[in-house]
Order: sequence, then C-alpha cells, then structure tokens
Amino acid sequence: MKNTTTDSIDLFTTCPPYQGSDFADYVRHVTDVSRWSDEAGCKGMLIYTDNSTLDPWLLSQIVIQNTRFLSPLVAVQPVYMHPYSVAKMVSTLSYLYGRRLCLNMVAGGFKNDLIALNDPTPHDRRYDRLVEYTTIVQRLLAGGPVTFAGEFYRVEQLVLKPALPKNLFPIITLSGSSDAGLAAAHALGAIPVGYPEPPEKVRTASHLESRALKTLFDERTANMAEYHAKFETLIPATGYDTASCVHWPPTPASWRRSRDNGAPRADWRTPPKTAPCSGYRRQLTKKAAPHRELPTGY
Repeated sequence: MKNTTTDSIDLFTTCPPYQGSDFADYVRHVTDVSRWSDEAGCKGMLIYTDNSTLDPWLLSQIVIQNTRFLSPLVAVQPVYMHPYSVAKMVSTLSYLYGRRLCLNMVAGGFKNDLIALNDPTPHDRRYDRLVEYTTIVQRLLAGGPVTFAGEFYRVEQLVLKPALPKNLFPIITLSGSSDAGLAAAHALGAIPVGYPEPPEKVRTASHLESRALKTLFDERTANMAEYHAKFETLIPATGYDTASCVHWPPTPASWRRSRDNGAPRADWRTPPKTAPCSGYRRQLTKKAAPHRELPTGY
C-alpha cells in the first residue's frame, strides 16, 4: 500500500493459514515466514480471521516475539469481540513489546460462518455496523473517555488503560470494494482494500472524495515509468508482481535472489514454485513484469 507520508510503498505479507497441521510445525512455519518478511523489510503481515483459523491476536504475539520490526495486521470482525476488547488488545501488546499493530477491519465473512454465529445482518448494514465499531476503537486508542451512542453500539465514559502511545497508533485498513465498503473506509479515514479486478471492472471512489483506484496495467503501457505511475495508485499494492500471490508467503531463497540481483525491495515477492495461480493472475504478471521469468507452476 502507498505510504501517504512518504513516497515509499509499504508491503504486507500474509500469515500462513492453519490447515490442521501439527501444532509445532505450524508455529515453526509462522515463525519462519515472519522472520523472512521482517528481514526483507516488509511493513507487516496480515493475519486472517474466520471460524476455521486460530485466534489472530495470539498469532500476532508469535509474530512480534520472532521479529524486530514487523507489524501484525490483525483482521477484526465485529461479531467476534466488543470494540473495547480490540482496543485493549492493541494497547496491551503495544505496551508489552513497544511495537505498532495494524488493524484490517472486516465487515462480513464466509456465509456459513455468519449463519453459525447467528449474524443475519444484511451486507450494507454490516458496513454501517463496522463504522460504529471502528469509530469506538479509534477514539479509545486516541485517549480520553469515550461516550458513543449509535445504532449498534453504546458506551459511556469508557477509558482505555494502558493508554496507547501516539507513535504506535495503528494503520487501519478496511476490506471491501463495494460502494458500502468504500463509503465506510472514507468515513473512517481507513485504507480500502480489495482484490484486483479486470481493468474494465475496476471501481473508483471519486464520488466519495476518496483516492481513485486505477488499474495496474493497460495494453498501452509501453515502459516502466508509466507502469510505476499506475502501480503507485493501486490499492492494495502488492509489489511489482502485481496481484501476484499475496496469499502464498514468498520463500527466503526468492527474496535473497531478488535482493542479490539488485531488484527493488517491492520486487522481492516471487511466490513459491508450488503456488497455484489462476490464468488471470498469470496474465496480470506477464503484463506488469514482462522482464521477469515466471516460476515453474506459476
């Protein structure tokens, strides 16, 4: 994603999902990927949440304990916990480790998960709820007593202790590229995150007075200067491999190879050779990085 305070690009990898593997192997895998990400200079690591995953807050502690700078980007779904609990988790972990945490606010989830949790809230209304939820979290983390009376949440003179140092205030992203999702991100000052779409379907948020989303490539892009200009407007930015395989953690060997070859840091994101990849992602990668040779099986 584009860092609004500088001209740099912040890269986030993703935490390996739990798939019923041996607990020791899984912890080792999370630890390895966290260290690779940290050594490669990534800003953070997205940790998913749904009914089938391990608790993202506990995983974030493993990430922090095994890295020097990496910030966990914890997925937060309102149905799982009260907004005060989210703010308390952020302030506590930041206090214990002196590390910034980031929050990826999620309005919904898998249909069967929501049914099991008895959450029948309609799609757009889930974003209305998410705005109230995140507003309370933001105000608690900003400090001072919080009184809020909304349609979904009410708190009165609520105070967060320990207080969060201002320099550790989290980056907040919001998943969703629908009109309701973009409106929610705009209302919260959050970074909207969505999966890349074909160029003809890319949505813009100009009617919301938000930063317009642009396609990463088009048929007329003939040089890397034009490509870089387009790249910097894409949300989310995932490196010079475009959408490439943000769900599959890169290997340390690929990072070292790219680094040793003098590639820009954002280009250290080659997916592992065994990663499956759709034909559409293959097309994206070829268009955005024609100078790169695709790994076997990509």
